[in-house]
Amino acid sequence: MKFLRDTWLVFQRQMQLMLRNPVWLIVGVIQPLFYLLLFAPLLKPALGVSSNAEAYKLFVPGLLVLLAMFGSLFTGFGLIAELRAGVIERSRVTPVSRLALLVGRSLRDVVSLLFQALLIVLIAVGFGLKVAVLDVITAFGLMAVISLMLSAFSYAISLKLRSEDALAPLLNTISQPLLLTAGILLPLTFAPNWLKTVADWNPFSWAVDGVRALFAGNPGADSVWQAAVVIGGLTVITVIWASRAFAKGVR
Repeated sequence: MKFLRDTWLVFQRQMQLMLRNPVWLIVGVIQPLFYLLLFAPLLKPALGVSSNAEAYKLFVPGLLVLLAMFGSLFTGFGLIAELRAGVIERSRVTPVSRLALLVGRSLRDVVSLLFQALLIVLIAVGFGLKVAVLDVITAFGLMAVISLMLSAFSYAISLKLRSEDALAPLLNTISQPLLLTAGILLPLTFAPNWLKTVADWNPFSWAVDGVRALFAGNPGADSVWQAAVVIGGLTVITVIWASRAFAKGVR
């Protein structure tokens, strides 16, 4: 019970700080919105589909995973600012659970991600996307797990490096190959075999396949539960590792 109470307290505090300066929420939507408005119209002829609705069913799921990845992977910069300001140092004298300090922050990131994802889906619906509400909710659940995993990873790495100058190139080096081999912008159907083999080792390619199956109206597809298992397993491992790093960082 103490952990849940502490997590709620940290989450409330982080949400208050976010709502005081919501500009970055809007910034987080702008890039996916550009993809939706400027890139998606090119997909109908490129993919050879008969309607924009079919194109959006392929593109929007990848866009949501993109939002989950980049919206959560770079959250560690805020933690470094807190380290520099002494916020984390002052946490040493509080009885708050060290794990709650991590989970409360990560849940704030999950909530902000789902808000942005909802806006993207609603805009896409206006452009012709048709998808069942239950399938969208399931997809959002998978995205929440991705966000939890990557925000925890980002916080742990930030505590290790404690420098924006080191964190930025490291995250860019990690994120670019993950993005390019996940089939986010375009399906890997026509990719060479070696690229498909690489994609099989990319957990986010499994996530994209699972979300695309949901948006196609196939919640019982193998790719859905496979994505849940892969992403869920990695999330458990990452949160355990990050909680240990976080505990060391605030002692």
